Amino acid sequence: MSMQTILGAGGAIGIELAKALKQYTEEIRLVSRTPTRVNESDELVSADLLDKEQVNDAVKGSEVVYLVAGLPYKLKVWRNQWPVIMQNVINACKEHNAKLVFFDNIYMIDINHIGNITEDSPINPPSKKGEIRAQLDQMILGEIKAGTLSAIIARAADFYGPKVNTSVLQETVYKNFRKGKAANWFCSFDKLHNFTYTPDAGLTTAMLANDPNAWNQIWNLPTSSPMTGKEWIEAFATQMNVKPKKQRASKWMIKMMGLFIPIMKELVEMLYQYDRDYVFNSSKFEKVYNFKPTPPETAIKEIIEADKAS
Repeated sequence: MSMQTILGAGGAIGIELAKALKQYTEEIRLVSRTPTRVNESDELVSADLLDKEQVNDAVKGSEVVYLVAGLPYKLKVWRNQWPVIMQNVINACKEHNAKLVFFDNIYMIDINHIGNITEDSPINPPSKKGEIRAQLDQMILGEIKAGTLSAIIARAADFYGPKVNTSVLQETVYKNFRKGKAANWFCSFDKLHNFTYTPDAGLTTAMLANDPNAWNQIWNLPTSSPMTGKEWIEAFATQMNVKPKKQRASKWMIKMMGLFIPIMKELVEMLYQYDRDYVFNSSKFEKVYNFKPTPPETAIKEIIEADKAS
């Protein structure tokens, strides 16, 4: 048995990861400001990831460390906090000879390559938030290259899943339908977009970390085939037994909304992910592990059932 530690344990990915790790170890440590158990045997550690001493103590004794923290969706916060957190975690992993798994997104990928995002797609961030993500990746890749750290960068598309409160898809489509409103979509109903299902992301991150052959690589986590915005809206409407009413928020409208709604202001620079096809390609993982991502129809059913059960 080996201690596996989740930093940022309370979020959508951390919870699914903690469930999945039970297959591999009884020694699971959950670290956040206010951690809560997912499994009965979980060890809880309260820590602020911005405090290097607390991170050091939280990592001590771990064989594998997962950084799955999510920060508030604000450029200023990302700029001030992400590099500090990453440096604290890298230093602690090196100090205690632990391996690092970083749960990442695709904001650093070149805008001309988001129609087919692979592990080899060029890093050339088209946004300020993307520049920060690129910096974090380079910190890890530099350590791997120098032979000073064993690490995995596990990337996901935008995600959705049961009980998730940070999914754009669920906030703009599912929750609107639940309130009897029309679904919202950004820029264009006709462009392709795929989303990573959080139970798949948790399970497959655990699979990678517990396979000796997966280390020191970038992996795109299993994500089902893309659909158009219109098809996503219709898929939710069908499962929820509502009319697929929809409205489109143009770039101009979102810019205007950003004057009054802070999250909309933060979204403006990311709209390039909606005004063209966004296709996250996870064929590398699917082939190596013979893994099929959960189809959207099943995922949507499970999201609805999880809400009914609560």
